[in-house]
Amino acid sequence: MPESRVLRRAADRFHTVASGTETFHSFSYGRHYDPDNVGFGPVIAINEERIAPGAGYDEHHHADAEIVTWVLDGVLGHEDSTGHCGEVRPGVAQRLSAGAGVTHAERNGSDVEPLRFVQMMLRSTNWDEPEYAQAAVPDGPGLHETVPVHADARLLVARPGPDASVELEVEHGALLHVTRGPVSIDDTTLGAGDEMHVTGPDRLRLTGRDGEVFVWLFR
Repeated sequence: MPESRVLRRAADRFHTVASGTETFHSFSYGRHYDPDNVGFGPVIAINEERIAPGAGYDEHHHADAEIVTWVLDGVLGHEDSTGHCGEVRPGVAQRLSAGAGVTHAERNGSDVEPLRFVQMMLRSTNWDEPEYAQAAVPDGPGLHETVPVHADARLLVARPGPDASVELEVEHGALLHVTRGPVSIDDTTLGAGDEMHVTGPDRLRLTGRDGEVFVWLFR
């Protein structure tokens, strides 16, 4: 594997367990601190959340961050101080730009089914009023646009198909997070929760029958 690529396995993530919630952290977060792992590029958090029926996170505050959420299984109940209140289901990319400050609450929208979602945070270029946005992402293989962010990055969803690979051109670095695996990046196989950090220009070829990868391309 080229020196410009760093592989981080899901099993090496920090792990937090609380009442009704379980979180796997890719980077330093909360009580987990590693000075050598506080982010990559503009990305400062990737948290895989597993929420029991009826559980979740009560209202809490964020500022100066882009918060992007992707539901893997179940339904997420969301409410924030911009006035948005509703449910987020698989296939929808949600973005909350915290700006000068926002509060939100996130709970499992079901009383019987578990919830699993990935939440990512980036250093924001929005210091004004908070903003909310969401976008439906097409099903099926390919390289799909998601939701714009106020940050020096662009988020795509890559799904290589059984008969088609996904080719990626990287100019300024990239972070790839596997949400569903296995996926091969050239000759390296990644499973769910694994990540590849790419520094500098590169060209990557993604293959896999049913895989899904978040691709942050840095500007």
